[in-house]
Amino acid sequence: MLKRIFTLSLLAAAFWPAGGDAQSIKNDIVVFAALDKVTAQISPLEIRVNKTAKFGALTITPRACNTRPPTEQPLTAAFVEVEETQLDNTHKRIFSGWMFAESPGLHGVEHPVFDVWLTSCKTSAPPASAGKAWKPE
Repeated sequence: MLKRIFTLSLLAAAFWPAGGDAQSIKNDIVVFAALDKVTAQISPLEIRVNKTAKFGALTITPRACNTRPPTEQPLTAAFVEVEETQLDNTHKRIFSGWMFAESPGLHGVEHPVFDVWLTSCKTSAPPASAGKAWKPE
């Protein structure tokens, strides 16, 4: 447990430096990979922040997804809540916390039938232009 807390603090310190040098980019779409262990199928899942999607018996709700600018060391983190639908149709929270794309085995959802891990974040907005577009004469 202590090792996990230490690893989390190292990852958090790397993602959010104390000096505030690196700006995090807030994204509105979270991309996961989800494994169904029964069929051995890996499926990509794209879920909007604060929206919910189902994968088998799991309900996945991302709350935030942050990346760094391309000029910084790549680090992608998402805060995710995952619930499992029980046989009596009740819901049990099985994961609530930060996932890091660079450490999928460390902070993914490991379920007896399904695994879910963060792969990336993206935004639905077009990229901001730095100026006028170049047009050939």
